Amino acid sequence: MPSGKTVKLILYEALQFTAFIVPVFVIFERFARLIHNVKGQDLTTYWLVVAVSTAYVTSASLLVWVPLKYMILKRRFLTEITQWRPTVLVYLMLCTFPCFAILITSSKVQVDGGHCYDHFAELPVSLVLFSLICVDIIEQIRPCRLTGQSDRLDPDFDLQSPVLTHLEHLTSVSGQMHHAEGLNSLTQGHPEARNGSTSGRWQDIAGSAIHSAPSSRAPSAAYLYSLSAHPQSHSGPLGFLWRRDGRSQVFMDTFLFWLDTVEMVRVAGEPSVYYSGWVFPVYILAFLSTLRIAITPHNPLLSSAGVALQDLPFFIIRVALIIVFGYVTPLLYPLKNVLVSLTYIYFTFLTKLRIFRSHSMF
Repeated sequence: MPSGKTVKLILYEALQFTAFIVPVFVIFERFARLIHNVKGQDLTTYWLVVAVSTAYVTSASLLVWVPLKYMILKRRFLTEITQWRPTVLVYLMLCTFPCFAILITSSKVQVDGGHCYDHFAELPVSLVLFSLICVDIIEQIRPCRLTGQSDRLDPDFDLQSPVLTHLEHLTSVSGQMHHAEGLNSLTQGHPEARNGSTSGRWQDIAGSAIHSAPSSRAPSAAYLYSLSAHPQSHSGPLGFLWRRDGRSQVFMDTFLFWLDTVEMVRVAGEPSVYYSGWVFPVYILAFLSTLRIAITPHNPLLSSAGVALQDLPFFIIRVALIIVFGYVTPLLYPLKNVLVSLTYIYFTFLTKLRIFRSHSMF
């Protein structure tokens, strides 16, 4: 009987391969039907497109997908890659890009032919992007167990993050000094703090911050941070409401991560947009935004990539679409794009200027 790890591996690989081939087959088949109608019910053209899709999936699987999976599982040539995910990047190139290209080609074929047969409603959003989200989720939960409690800490209680456990008001410098001495004695009473652990570092930082607080700003608030290896547990009949699991959190965070791109692709499916030249920049920018998935989760590069590949381009194209077609997209999304872009520029670049570094400012 195969082990649990083997069953999980087979399940993950089967789901990812299904997410790879299903969108391609469905989009190509719909495109074949479209060509069949444009060419005057020509079955030869229909089966030719179907055969091309079958040959493409077969060759891409045997020449790229399977060798890549073999190298990843055997840890060959890809062991030093830690900042981006090769599997997801290859998926974008082999599945998402061809699907978007076929959708743009379908629009062009219908506009040139003078007949509007199919604007592929819901297929890009519900099928292509859902498959992309599934691949992203599988890559994130792959190291986790599927049974029992999570073997990883909750994302909000990571070892790199401080947890606020106590708040105390200090009204004088002497009170700060006594409190700092208490922190030092607390640190000395725990051997793990002397060994350079995370909790010891946070306690030392808190103590030094309290000790160096200026006396002219009393009363001040001192925040005591300590490491919490597990979230707070609550007992009682409603204690289950406080329970969280990092694996289920991945599902929610991933879908929220793609909401902006989903809305942009939905706009491209509007008939007024789809049968116009605006379908080209909309799908191109939507595909560029999907490139963020190749970056590993919690990578600091995600912030700048999100602004450069999504928020700034999406804001420009959405303002243009609203001017040309009216409110084909809610105002909430361009407002979100401009606010995210402005706050990123301010907190990343402007706060480093001398005028914003003054302590006398708010």
